[in-house]
Amino acid sequence: MMDSDPDECIFETDDHGHERGMVSASPHRPMEVQNNNNRANQQAEEESSNDEAMDENLSATVHISGIEVSIAHDINSEPYNNQQQQMRQQQSHSSNMYMSDLPGANFRDHSFHHMLHHKSSSSQSSTAAARHSSNEVSMIDAASSIASSTHRSIGEQQGSRNDDDDDSSLLSEKYVEDRDNSITQFQNWSENEQVDFVQNLLHLMCHYQHGQVNNVLKPMLQRDFVSVLPQRGLTHVAETILSFLDAKSLCSAESVCHEWYRVIQEGHIWRRLIERNVRTDSLWKGLSERRGWGQYLFKRGSQKDSYYHQLYPRIVADIEKIEDNWRRGNFHLDKIQCRSDNSKGVYCLQYDDEKIVSGLRDNTIKLWDRKTLENTKNTGRPELANRAEPASLPVPRDRQGHQPYRVLTGHTGSVLCLQYDNNVIITGSSDSTVRVWDVKTGEAINTLVHHCEAVLHLRFDNGLMVTCSKDRSIAVWDMISAREINMRRVLVGHRAAVNVVDFDDKYIVSASGDRTIKVWVTSSCEFVRTLNGHKRGIACLQYRDSLVVSGSSDNTIRLWDIESGACLRILEGHEELVRCIRFDNKRIVSGAYDGKIKVWDLQAALDQRSPPHNLCIQTLMKHTGRVFRLQFDEFQIVSSSHDDSILIWDFLNVSDMNENRNNLVV
Repeated sequence: MMDSDPDECIFETDDHGHERGMVSASPHRPMEVQNNNNRANQQAEEESSNDEAMDENLSATVHISGIEVSIAHDINSEPYNNQQQQMRQQQSHSSNMYMSDLPGANFRDHSFHHMLHHKSSSSQSSTAAARHSSNEVSMIDAASSIASSTHRSIGEQQGSRNDDDDDSSLLSEKYVEDRDNSITQFQNWSENEQVDFVQNLLHLMCHYQHGQVNNVLKPMLQRDFVSVLPQRGLTHVAETILSFLDAKSLCSAESVCHEWYRVIQEGHIWRRLIERNVRTDSLWKGLSERRGWGQYLFKRGSQKDSYYHQLYPRIVADIEKIEDNWRRGNFHLDKIQCRSDNSKGVYCLQYDDEKIVSGLRDNTIKLWDRKTLENTKNTGRPELANRAEPASLPVPRDRQGHQPYRVLTGHTGSVLCLQYDNNVIITGSSDSTVRVWDVKTGEAINTLVHHCEAVLHLRFDNGLMVTCSKDRSIAVWDMISAREINMRRVLVGHRAAVNVVDFDDKYIVSASGDRTIKVWVTSSCEFVRTLNGHKRGIACLQYRDSLVVSGSSDNTIRLWDIESGACLRILEGHEELVRCIRFDNKRIVSGAYDGKIKVWDLQAALDQRSPPHNLCIQTLMKHTGRVFRLQFDEFQIVSSSHDDSILIWDFLNVSDMNENRNNLVV
């Protein structure tokens, strides 16, 4: 293991149900089971070393007065059996059967079908001919004589039908006379009568003749709508139709004719294509903000459409380069050294384009500017990551002219978890409290006292907050405002510290040191099911849609289907406890006590046909201590560690020098 200090954020139980600080199932260090005397000695040592780890002999009683408690149905089950519950049988994947492999699927004898069709057509001809006038019969006979006079293949006849029309030797004088008479009579009929006559005529023709008629009808039915619509004052309709084309089709459309090119250019179709991608794809949206070309979108007249035509391939090249950097492990690395006053370690973080908010082991919350990587204390003295500045420098101000706060103090224990939005920062600490801070002023505006031990994790969204604690309980809160946050329900069922929670509108998901994941209904807080499979305590988890991804001190990552409870995949590769994990639509990124950050292919992991050795894309090694927390997006990973640093792994702004300098392990 890289560090010997206990981690205050996560806990697990041993095989006898005794709670302990979570450790890795390292092959180089077998798990030790301490007796009561050893635990007492260890507790005294930890307290003397200013570590906030609590006594392992934790009571299962939650002290609540007048608050509803939801208890999991399986609370009396035995989770510590040495023989772990077997994984559910994975769904079998039926092999695809293609029609080409079925007997009789390929009918090669086309003449057989032609014979059947011709026989049917001949039968219809003998029945219907008696009902038509002599002029109609003459027209049919003329068509039959043309069909019987040719012996060429269908393809040759289609390619030379115009030559046949010009070959007057095939047309008898009688036919020409009958044809002209029939046409004259045809013109005297009503439209409905003409259609009825043609339908009867088509029924009497063979398949080959249908093909010949189709060749005549096809160009007659085609219309150049792009050219015709502007002539009728409907240019906007043509532009709207063309705006649904992809880039390749749009390039082809520009080459059709001058009129199509004009409509595309004057309608700014290339700009519309880029705008559509920015609205629907977060990668495009992020690039538009970082590269600056987003300022020309969603308004007319800013640039000619030729600008957007040239811009599109540059955007595609940028995206391909970013994906290649993720695959090859090319990045630009920035480092923030937090320089904690007392205890070292950054337990939690969250970031946006302007700032990074971090919770530290020294009881403080520090904010860092993304551009300068600076942290300015309330005294006005800048504390920089890599250089010192004179104390006489003025305190910088934000865009509204307010003096920014950079350090929040008030907790009396390590800051173990945090989350912020546009209005508040909410933090949880080993001092058992949850504090609410004004995101603009840094003022502490609320303190929630409910848990009787360390608050290990929290999540809030859309008026709902969920907190979990070392006291083995989960608290669900209604957030009416920042100053009015009321307890809704307490969820009880885990037999060890609840290390992490996550939720959406449907489910609340919790993971514990008791090796289980529990699922609860968000609206009613009723228990749903337990996911079993990890062999050691679970340290981290993320839940989105129907997928749960968890990391454990058994050194593995598991993917779960929350609806069925089935384990979809086990990812192995970390050498010690998996401490933090996040995923999006493409990747899973995990950090562990071994100091490594691993990037996994999510889509490959969900495909049971993918071999295990192809799942890990890259392993990043720059931290010198345990990785405590990370977040990432399409362009970067931001991670924190026991080494008191925050690293920013930038996969967008990568120079050739960075590519050659990065030392990676695959």
